[in-house]
Amino acid sequence: MRSITLQVDLAERSYPIIIGAGLLKDEALLQQCIGSGQLMVVSNETIAPLYLDSLLNKMPNADSVILPDGEQFKQLATVEHVFEALLNQRHNRTTTLLALGGGVVGDMTGFAAACYQRGVKFIQVPTTLLAQVDSSVGGKTGVNHTLGKNMIGAFHQPVAVLIDTDTLSSLPTREYQAGLAEVIKYGLLCDADFFIWLEQNMPALIARDQAALQYAIARSCENKAKVVAADEREGGIRAILNLGHTFGHAIETATEYKAWLHGEAVGFGMIMALDLSMRLGLIDASGLERTIALIAAAGLPVSAPANLPAADVILGLMGMDKKVLDGNLRLVLLRAIGDAFVSNDFDADILKQTLQHYL
Repeated sequence: MRSITLQVDLAERSYPIIIGAGLLKDEALLQQCIGSGQLMVVSNETIAPLYLDSLLNKMPNADSVILPDGEQFKQLATVEHVFEALLNQRHNRTTTLLALGGGVVGDMTGFAAACYQRGVKFIQVPTTLLAQVDSSVGGKTGVNHTLGKNMIGAFHQPVAVLIDTDTLSSLPTREYQAGLAEVIKYGLLCDADFFIWLEQNMPALIARDQAALQYAIARSCENKAKVVAADEREGGIRAILNLGHTFGHAIETATEYKAWLHGEAVGFGMIMALDLSMRLGLIDASGLERTIALIAAAGLPVSAPANLPAADVILGLMGMDKKVLDGNLRLVLLRAIGDAFVSNDFDADILKQTLQHYL
């Protein structure tokens, strides 16, 4: 199959998203994206043994730094390792950072690039489905704090996103299925036709059929690129991309990121967001039922993890979300499948009913 190229339109910060098989083997493409300056490849202990040596063989003058793997390491102390490597190898402000890994590596590499010498170039080479369809596109970078997820960060757009679908062959089943949550998200929030396509083609995606995967990744990236182009810094419509995330982030924080993968938490959070939308009279029960069925078909959890704290504790953690403005909790809700919006106009008691029902 031929590769697909999409464009994120952000004036002078515009960049391509290239999707295809074997991109990490395409030396000419890599050189075209990187240019002639210095290069620091940032990866982790899981991905580096699979792809780093092959990449460095094509880029003999590149340096590399390997980070520990896991959401629990997405913190300022880990980013320090990237700064130390850059300084020890005397990288200047013409350097490029290349993020080779999942969303955690991409977020930390982008944050390091935003900070190092007040901003250097970086390239996203996402190796997980979740990162390919979500975190690698849009320029959100950052780290977690013990009091909240992604609360420290910067908007810093990559110069290119290279999505090599071959990397998904080495992805464990659970992580692959977690990425499907973000794919489903795009159907729910702005693309009803894509939601129907997912209902019909989920078996092919579960089987990692290359044609289905390339289509789903491209359609997801296309949807995200349109939203990002309309609202780069999340001052308005871009907040809809957080469908399910406020609920999911609270569960992740409450369980110290140990119970679920991020995509699993987002999938369950979307169920809760649709349940609240139904209780508010915005959607009918069939929309919720179809969503639960699709998330279950993707192999994602549709019931809460064990030993969660009380609903009031989860509600308090939701109050730490970045979308809170002037003390008001804002949530992404649905009027219909494919029609999402952000609102703080909902009955707090009804929100508690959703929390108590699911948690």
